[in-house]
Amino acid sequence: MNKRRFFLRQVAHTSAGVLLGSSFLSAATRNALTGMATFPDAGADDDTFWEQVKQAYTVNANMINLNNGGVSPQPRAVQEAVEHYNRLSNETPSYYMWRILDQGREPVRDKLAALAGCSPEEIAINRNSSEALETVIFGLPLKAGDEVVLTKQDYPNMINAWKQREHRDGIVLKWINLELPIEDEKTIVDAFASAITPRTRILHVTHMINWTGQILPAKALSQLAAQHGIEVLLDAAHTFAHFPYDIKDLGVTYMGTSLHKWLCAPFGSGMLYIQKDKIGKIYPLLAAPDPTSEDIRKFENLGTRSFAIEQGIGHAVEFHHMIGTERKGKRLHYLKNYWVEQAQSIPGFQLHTSLKPEWGCALSNFSLEGRDIGDLSSFLYNKYKVHTVPINWENIHGIRVTPNVYTATRDLDRFVEGIWAYTKT
Repeated sequence: MNKRRFFLRQVAHTSAGVLLGSSFLSAATRNALTGMATFPDAGADDDTFWEQVKQAYTVNANMINLNNGGVSPQPRAVQEAVEHYNRLSNETPSYYMWRILDQGREPVRDKLAALAGCSPEEIAINRNSSEALETVIFGLPLKAGDEVVLTKQDYPNMINAWKQREHRDGIVLKWINLELPIEDEKTIVDAFASAITPRTRILHVTHMINWTGQILPAKALSQLAAQHGIEVLLDAAHTFAHFPYDIKDLGVTYMGTSLHKWLCAPFGSGMLYIQKDKIGKIYPLLAAPDPTSEDIRKFENLGTRSFAIEQGIGHAVEFHHMIGTERKGKRLHYLKNYWVEQAQSIPGFQLHTSLKPEWGCALSNFSLEGRDIGDLSSFLYNKYKVHTVPINWENIHGIRVTPNVYTATRDLDRFVEGIWAYTKT
């Protein structure tokens, strides 16, 4: 009993202590958080610790979800926080939403900035990557003839946004077609460099290609852009809270991400980063009192929104810190390599993602030579209840596989078993 009391006193000064201090948490959530806190030094392959992490989620025990790339489930603590704040809001909406919960946005902004490695005055809270990135795409003061360099492997919403500016304003889109995977920085940088002309104004860089998990060298591309006096818009939908980095170290001008992916924040939460000295020139997507203001908050004029979701972000950050950014990144990379190293002996197995940590992490893509990927994905679900997604986009054709921190190695064993079984059909 004395050891337990000492342990709980120690926990009180950590992120676990912050979460456990919430009065609305259920007994199951408290038990899961306390269990996680007892393994402060557990490594990427310590399944005992990661089983405790799994217990902190409410994922379906009868389905193996390997499509966390679209949206990830929230831990119990985040779900219960959102439910608590939503119930509070419903007691007297205009009072609790605008006079109480609205005051909690600044602490959330501070938490996100600390995690991102930038100033809170460069962070705006919104609903997803598309909203964040389109704020910049439609807000940039570009004119007819200005050029934007982007790739055919970028996310469709971003491609469509740039095409709309092309149609509306006469800007010029310069396309790069990447043959993935690539494990050479110079190859990628040279591809972007070859498309730059005196009329280039911005590089659109997808930090991790969502189709295959390919990581692009954002820092090197920012250095390339700086040499030409141009800017970088970074689509970080799949990298923020996935593996460690600081925005300032990358040197990008603008960045957008979805917090409901790798941070496991409430559905419909996102973040926009704009370098402080560039805020004034970007027009907000939704009108603000002063569109040329240098205050990052001009991008948060959404009107009525879910304050419960916003406040839930802060709880997601604390849960993320319980695991630790570095440990989380190592575990996610470990999970990808764990199943791939087993699957490589399967006849016809083809991997379309690097196993090296500098070029990939959790998200990967594979195919079986001569077999239909849609049929394979359906087989895995119907026979093994493994949820994946088939990808057919430009020169990419394969099954996207995306585990998360709650994924157990035994789940991946069953997934590989399913691939083997399919080859025998």
